[in-house]
Amino acid sequence: MCDVVVIGGGVIGLSIAYELAGAGLSVRVLEQGQMGQEASWAGAGILPPGNPDWAQTCEARLRAASCGLWPKWAEGLRSDSGIDTGYVRCGGLELRLSGAATELSAEIEVWQREGVAVESLTGSALRERFPAVNPNATAAYFLPELAQVRNPWLLDALQAGCVQRGVQLSPGCPVTAMARNGERIHTVRTPGGEFSAGQFVIAAGAWSRELVGQTGHELNVQPVRGQIVLLEALPLPFSCVIQEGHRYLVPRRDGHILIGSTEEHVGFDKRNTSGAIADLIEFAARLVPQLRNARFLRAWAGLRPYVNGGLPFIGRVPHLSNVFVAVGHYRAGLQLSPITAVLIREFITGQPSSLPLDCHLEAQG
Repeated sequence: MCDVVVIGGGVIGLSIAYELAGAGLSVRVLEQGQMGQEASWAGAGILPPGNPDWAQTCEARLRAASCGLWPKWAEGLRSDSGIDTGYVRCGGLELRLSGAATELSAEIEVWQREGVAVESLTGSALRERFPAVNPNATAAYFLPELAQVRNPWLLDALQAGCVQRGVQLSPGCPVTAMARNGERIHTVRTPGGEFSAGQFVIAAGAWSRELVGQTGHELNVQPVRGQIVLLEALPLPFSCVIQEGHRYLVPRRDGHILIGSTEEHVGFDKRNTSGAIADLIEFAARLVPQLRNARFLRAWAGLRPYVNGGLPFIGRVPHLSNVFVAVGHYRAGLQLSPITAVLIREFITGQPSSLPLDCHLEAQG
């Protein structure tokens, strides 16, 4: 028997296990497939900026808290695992290729109200700073504090860091049932045996709905497919993240460029489709015309967990004293993994919370 069983071996589950083990708890992670191979592996690793002193909404507080944690989190993982996560503050450019020059004014004002550094760019200023970007762009702003992390490297570092801290990793071990005694779960059953613990954390992403349902609580987690394309362009025509709404280009230092991403409600279907891939490549070429000559490497898809209007559920399962949930991060799993791990650790160890309680979303259900 260990102190905590974490169900789910994606970036959220592994981050929680890493944080709990760092607090001296014995932890086992149960993952139905291979560790870190679902939505976490498929993401792009964009880390938007935030300011905890000025953040007002739940989303902004979570984002700002995680933003503040990321530099030490990445360095700690490198120290424990010997693996570089690829964390770098590269900046991010948001732009529009049509509409008025004031198209992004409202977004700029939101960043300013949050106390986040933001630069409005138009016309010659935009072309001079970012010559590879489509010269017909009508509006843009730059976030110098936006960062990125290479998610495959991060997941490798998390696994190695967990092992270094004594976490027991159990891939290929789906939870099929939970044994309950009053207000407590005492054992979970898997095809490989039963596992008992003092506390349990459900962090299984898009697959969490059935698990939470076994506790007697309804959490409407929906899978949303996101398709991504990988190109190669050497030398890189740009060095910062470029975004147009929910779609993006993420450059890596080795010449790889990620293009993402779709938002498709197709259930648990992870297939790539020719139409989506063609659309993403055309999107990239519209933003940066040079990418028409880039080398196509591959494409893949992941299933993001969507719940609660896009905000995650982080907290205790109602009516159970020892079961916690960290689910529904949607497009922000990598981004919010450090603060999620800290909040779950605080819940389990009874420490004061890092964020106001309304950000834990315990009131649901």
